[in-house]
Amino acid sequence: MVASVPFFVDRGTPMRILEEALALERKGCEVDIVTYHLGRKPEEIKDGSKIKIYRIARLLFWYKKKEAGANWQKIILDLLLIWKVSKITFLKKPDIIHAHLHEGTAVAWTVKKIFFWRKIKLVADYHGELVSEMESHGYLNFPVVRKIFSFLENMIVNFGDYSVASSKELQEKILQIRKDGRVKIVLDGINPERYQEKFKLDLAGTEDKLKVIYSGAFVGNKGIDILLEAILKIKQQNIEDILFILAGSPVENISGFIKKNNLEKIVKIISPLDYADLPKVNMSGDVAIDPKTSEVGQASGKILQYMGAGLPVICFDRKNNREYLQGAGYYVKDFSADGLVEAILYFDKNRDMINKMSEQSRARVQNFTWDESAQKIINIYKKLKTNE
Repeated sequence: MVASVPFFVDRGTPMRILEEALALERKGCEVDIVTYHLGRKPEEIKDGSKIKIYRIARLLFWYKKKEAGANWQKIILDLLLIWKVSKITFLKKPDIIHAHLHEGTAVAWTVKKIFFWRKIKLVADYHGELVSEMESHGYLNFPVVRKIFSFLENMIVNFGDYSVASSKELQEKILQIRKDGRVKIVLDGINPERYQEKFKLDLAGTEDKLKVIYSGAFVGNKGIDILLEAILKIKQQNIEDILFILAGSPVENISGFIKKNNLEKIVKIISPLDYADLPKVNMSGDVAIDPKTSEVGQASGKILQYMGAGLPVICFDRKNNREYLQGAGYYVKDFSADGLVEAILYFDKNRDMINKMSEQSRARVQNFTWDESAQKIINIYKKLKTNE
């Protein structure tokens, strides 16, 4: 696996890479992960797993950015990644290179061309759109630059022998570029065993409050700005029986807004959020919320984590969200803070619906395990090895 991200860090993309690798190993695959110099070895790999993590040389020792988003220095990191992947390919002689993200796919395609006589197959695993995601982080403000990256995205999408998309929306967009139809949806999954323990946060004195959970990155393309606006609107209505638990990072992206608007009494911040603590945090809520729109084509793995905790989920009306949740979701058609406010107040006034929807959430999540996702990937591997 080529992981063109810091690995492991506690956010969505590395979580998907980790859980895919673990599930593939459980299915009998021998998995090595080649990644940047940043990150830690996750506990899940330390515990009996034979997965090996190989890192690039720490030449850019000053580069410590672990959050999502573009940075020109990543060009150098990716050149170093090409060298490292080439070295591991020479030593390990893999049948398949499974590359994550557009950068990882470009790196893996380069290595595949270097070792052309080996006829290595390339699986390109896309978690979102390149251009739309860069725009959501505030990049590509000049039309000429946007056109260059659109050209690069269209070119990279055709690099893989087979493509994997993390959502229905993303698959549809890839199929507009890739005409051979070799694109398979592999949704995020969940390990239900992580939610067997019944630990919760100590929230003494909040028993009568509706506890609304958001656990994820505090960045714009995850919808955090819309959620903060919704929280402010609820405060302005003088509603005091709702507590918002915001768990994630970077905390500086939300702390200023919360202090400026005196939201401390209705917002509890947990930051940083360790992946190992995610079940405990989610199971402390009554209702969960995912304010992500479909602009970047990403799936929402956090929804499955919410479902593992047995929570009803407030989310925008997206195809992928309905695929996950069905009757366990409250679907907001108005993609705005006002739409989220309406949904939150619905559960505040209809708390009897929480238990009913919780049961549906727990039942529904059993259809989305990482082992199911891994089997879909292995089926792709088999097709490639038999040249189907």
